[in-house]
Amino acid sequence: MDNLDALWAFLVSAAVALVATPLAARFAHRVGAIDQPSERGLHDEPTPRLGGLAILAAVLASSAIFLPIEDEVRGVLAGAVVVALVGALDDIYDLNPFVKLAGQVIGASIPVAAGVWVDASTIPFLGRVEFGEAGRVLTAVGIVAVINIVNFTDGVDGLAAGVCTISAATLAAIALSLDRTDAGILAAITAGAAIGFLRHNFHPASVFMGDAGSNLLGFLLACIAVQGALKTAAVAALVFPLVILAVPIIDTSFVVLKRIKYRQPVYRPDSEHLHHRFARIGFSQRRTVLYLYGWTLTLAGFALAIRFVPYSDGRGNFDTGYTIVMFALAALVFAASLYLVYVLEIFKFRRFRERQLRKPTVGGEPALSQDEIDEEIAREVETGEWDAVKGPG
Repeated sequence: MDNLDALWAFLVSAAVALVATPLAARFAHRVGAIDQPSERGLHDEPTPRLGGLAILAAVLASSAIFLPIEDEVRGVLAGAVVVALVGALDDIYDLNPFVKLAGQVIGASIPVAAGVWVDASTIPFLGRVEFGEAGRVLTAVGIVAVINIVNFTDGVDGLAAGVCTISAATLAAIALSLDRTDAGILAAITAGAAIGFLRHNFHPASVFMGDAGSNLLGFLLACIAVQGALKTAAVAALVFPLVILAVPIIDTSFVVLKRIKYRQPVYRPDSEHLHHRFARIGFSQRRTVLYLYGWTLTLAGFALAIRFVPYSDGRGNFDTGYTIVMFALAALVFAASLYLVYVLEIFKFRRFRERQLRKPTVGGEPALSQDEIDEEIAREVETGEWDAVKGPG
């Protein structure tokens, strides 16, 4: 019955988002919330923001039908309204980063005050760890962190909406299996809202979710992770959200560390995200998001395997056959991740090295022929011997 409710909640949410998104786009035009083409952006036409308001409408409408509006649920929905409205104001007025952060903290504090926080967790190899009252602060910080992780990911048509659809659907399956019904249904609602919006946001996008949407989706995923996994006694509870959200976490981590390395403000936008790097090596927006969808699906599948494949009885005894299956799946995830690194780094190297080899010699002699260039690059990639290649990224 719970699974059926989750399915209907997903469908209702998707339908509302599908219908409401064009209305949100019209409203964005009316208030001037338009994203203009820029060097950092990958779009060529002025595009309305505020699609996140359609996602919010879908979440609230479906929640009113399928969720009991009680303490924790009420807190999550109230916080969702706050973070979405803060994001919408930023889409319209371009808020100061610290004002925006303050709004996110306020929004994150609302569900924590309603009981959505982790006072203890079972951590692999460490056992049960008690956080006490510090768990409230840690949970609020974690929610704000996920809000910004998703926000950083939203830089190419359909990427954040698609990744959040996959992540929310995976969290729904896990939460429902752990008898966290409210969290499971909320996750299904979030997945439905994201995929309904994606219909209008996939390249070429007619509307962007803006900070209203990225703040909202990040907030909901964080709250669902707390309610649906982290508050359980499951040994892998901490692993689930980390694996499911690995793609935006990795993207954000590299970008933030690079900004710190070069002493740049971490909140200042740049062009060093995964989607920008794909664009620089010649990938289209569709190809970029499909690669990142595939990576996310691989990780989501591994998270589901951790939950549903009976490789262990929970008492340290492992089934040989299923353990081999888990190692095979882990190898697949590692191979997919390694392939993405290969695509980004080797393709980038090929592009800049080809540009170098095409330059005329000092004496003004013609550059190498294309066949000679291809042979030289192939030799360098195979041997690992080449002059330092410099370029953006």
